[in-house]
Amino acid sequence: MDAAILECSAREHDPGLVLARRIRSLNQHARIVVIAISGSEDLAIEALRIRAVEYLKPPVDEATLICAVLGAEAAGMHGRPVGSGIQSATASDAIVGESSAILSVKRFLSKVAASDTNVLITGETGTGKEIIAEQIHALGSRSRKPFVSVNCSAIPETLIESELFGYERGAFTGAVGTRDGKLAQADKGTLFFDEIGDMSPLAQAKILRAIESREFTRLGGNRPIRVDVRLIAATNRDLESLLREDRFRTDLFFRLNVARIELPSLRERSSDIPLLIQHFVRHYNRVFGAAVERISGEALEQMLAYPFPGNIRELKNVVEVIFLHLAPGQKVVQRLPDQVLTTWRKITRLPQDERDRLVKTLLQTEWNVSAAARKLEWSRMTLYRKLAKYNIQPEREPLTASKLRAS
Repeated sequence: MDAAILECSAREHDPGLVLARRIRSLNQHARIVVIAISGSEDLAIEALRIRAVEYLKPPVDEATLICAVLGAEAAGMHGRPVGSGIQSATASDAIVGESSAILSVKRFLSKVAASDTNVLITGETGTGKEIIAEQIHALGSRSRKPFVSVNCSAIPETLIESELFGYERGAFTGAVGTRDGKLAQADKGTLFFDEIGDMSPLAQAKILRAIESREFTRLGGNRPIRVDVRLIAATNRDLESLLREDRFRTDLFFRLNVARIELPSLRERSSDIPLLIQHFVRHYNRVFGAAVERISGEALEQMLAYPFPGNIRELKNVVEVIFLHLAPGQKVVQRLPDQVLTTWRKITRLPQDERDRLVKTLLQTEWNVSAAARKLEWSRMTLYRKLAKYNIQPEREPLTASKLRAS
């Protein structure tokens, strides 16, 4: 087995990357491990292009490095399941990504976790709000205490009081014993209200009183119970709009909206898609007992071009479907399953004048590839593939919008 461990940086002509490209051109099967001494989106994408089997950040322990070089064979020796591909090796491995949008979230998350303030997490469905809440709890001073989650959209209004506050024996028909509610269960820990925007006005009023006084009374009881909980709430709704429509309490909003974390959609961090794909490949290799090493360039391009309205949750589901369609022993995913492509064709309608739109955007951004990719909501990799597909090349002095105006 041929393998190479290379230290690389994000510099354009970095010697490590130059050598990696050379190795790949000479040996299509070599196991290339990239150690990113200075990480960036571009470096992660370049590591994917050269089909690096691992993308690690220092410090790297010996067992991890051995597993990276030897692959699945080493997993059994060191107890670390190794699937394949580039992974995000950040301080918080549960939050995968190296885009500027997600790095900003990680930095603020660390500061928030160090405090004990209430937190409001906003973002579209599927962006990982509960994972962020769990990370805040895990990195904070209450990490050894309970993390209790309440799905506000799933609890009927008639049950909200007993669910949150618990009940005494005989409080209602069927209450054969005393039961703790979510507040009591979360004492000294964290109480997470998921989809707080779906909570009814009655439930909002009840929880507000408990938050303000830090005490409550069980249903059917008469003894106040004091609690000490940290509150984290999440929603995919526009709470400011709900405030204007009198559908969300202003006082509750300001109680929760102390530290606010807004999660970007996958469209806003499309450069993280390769990292997320390989993260989920690693996960489903373990789940299915498979040994997938990579996704082909064509399949990856299809995934990069898709808008993923369901965000990370949808991306994870797509990777799971891929594994359901694997042939025995398959190591490379050459194309996406038909059921995925059929669904995408119904949703995605690429304009016929894609080449013209690309050229127009490049002119508007004066041939700034990064700016054009952001404007088109593509990754840089997708944009480069489109440039090659349509044979679009800048002149020695690129024709820019300002030059057109001058002429």
